[in-house]
Amino acid sequence: MKVGLLTREYPPDVYGGAGVHVEFLARELCALTDLRVHCWGSGREPAPATGADVVRHLADAGLDGANDALRTFSVDLAMTAALADRDLVHSHTWYANLAGHLAKLLYGVPHVMTAHSLEPLRPWKAEQLGGGYALSSWAERTAAESADAVVAVSHGMRDDVIAGYPSLDPERVHVIHNGIDTALYQPDPDTAALTRAGVDPDRPYVLFVGRITRQKGVPHLLRAARALDPSVQVVLCAGAPDTPEIDREFRSLVAELSAGRDGVVWISRMLPRPEVVQLLTHAAVFVCPSVYEPLGIVNLEAMACGTAVVASAVGGIPEVVDDGRTGLLVPYDADAPEAFESALTEALNRVVDDPAAAARMGAAGRERAVREFGWDRVARRTVDVYEKLLG
Repeated sequence: MKVGLLTREYPPDVYGGAGVHVEFLARELCALTDLRVHCWGSGREPAPATGADVVRHLADAGLDGANDALRTFSVDLAMTAALADRDLVHSHTWYANLAGHLAKLLYGVPHVMTAHSLEPLRPWKAEQLGGGYALSSWAERTAAESADAVVAVSHGMRDDVIAGYPSLDPERVHVIHNGIDTALYQPDPDTAALTRAGVDPDRPYVLFVGRITRQKGVPHLLRAARALDPSVQVVLCAGAPDTPEIDREFRSLVAELSAGRDGVVWISRMLPRPEVVQLLTHAAVFVCPSVYEPLGIVNLEAMACGTAVVASAVGGIPEVVDDGRTGLLVPYDADAPEAFESALTEALNRVVDDPAAAARMGAAGRERAVREFGWDRVARRTVDVYEKLLG
C-alpha cells in the first residue's frame, strides 16, 4: 500500500500539535505501509531502513510577498504533481488539504483527511491571514466534504466536523485519538534544563507550553496568574505569535504580571524535546487554558511526564484529562472570561497547595497515557481506515 502523507510540519520544523501527530504517526506507518511524506521545505531525504521517504516542497517564488493562503496553495499544487504513484493520500490541516483533494480528482485515489482543528471555529485566524482566511476555509470545506474519510482526533472534534459540514456523511467521520510516545515523554529527574532557563527548581511552578495564539488562551492565564500564591513561579514556554497584535498583548500582560510578582519566566525560544520533558516533569502543575482545542496533545505530554494538569473543559480535552483523577477541568464560557480566569486561578492554587494530591494525579495521568494513547494503536487504527477504502 503506497501512502502519501501530506503535511506542512515535519521534523525538524514542528511547532504545533498537528506536527507532533504527523511526526509520530509517520514513524509507525513506516512499518505498516510504503510511506512517502510530502511536507514544506526544500530537498529530499532518502528513506532509511525503517523510515519514510521525505519530499519537501517550497512555495512558488513568483508568489513571494503574496498572501500566505496563496503561497500555501502553490505548495499544494507542487505536492499534487508528485503524488502520481500513490495508492492513497492522507492530508493534515488546511495547509495540505487542497493537495489531498486535487490528488483524489487527478489520480482517482482515496483521500483521507485528519481534522486537527476547523477553520470555522477559529475566526481569530482572520487576524493572521486577512482575506486568506476565506481561502483557507474554502480549502478545508472543499476537502472535508469530498474526502473519502475524515479522521477526527476526538469525539468532540467529530461532533464539530459533522456540525460544521452537514453535507458530509457522518459514516465517513472516524474518531482516532492523538497519541503519545511514553518512552520519550517520561519523568526525568534531572533539573539542568530548569536552571538554564532561569527556573528555580526549589520553588513550585505552574507551566504553560504552547504558541502565542488566541486559541491557546494564554492571555486568560496571564490574568489568572495575578492571584496565584506568591510563592509559585509562572513558567511560560511560549513563542511563534500568530500576529503582531497578539504578540504585543502577550508582552504587555507578561510585563504587568512581572511587575506585580517575582518568578515569572518567559522562554520564547523553541526548546529541544528533552528540555521540555524536564520542565514538564518538575512542574507543580501543567496548565492548558485553551478556548478551543480538538484534543490537546500537550496535555498528554504532561501526563506522560507524571504531572497533574489543569485545563479548560473544551473540545476533546475532557477525553484526555480525567477530571479529579489526572487533573482538574475548568468550564470555559466565552461570554464570561473573568469567571473563567477566576476558576482557573482557584484550580491552579488547589493543585499547588496539595502536593500529595498533585502527585497522585500525576501518577494516574502517566498510567492513563501509557494504557490508552500509544502511537502503535493510533497507526493501526489509521491503517484500518486505509484498508477499508482500498478494499
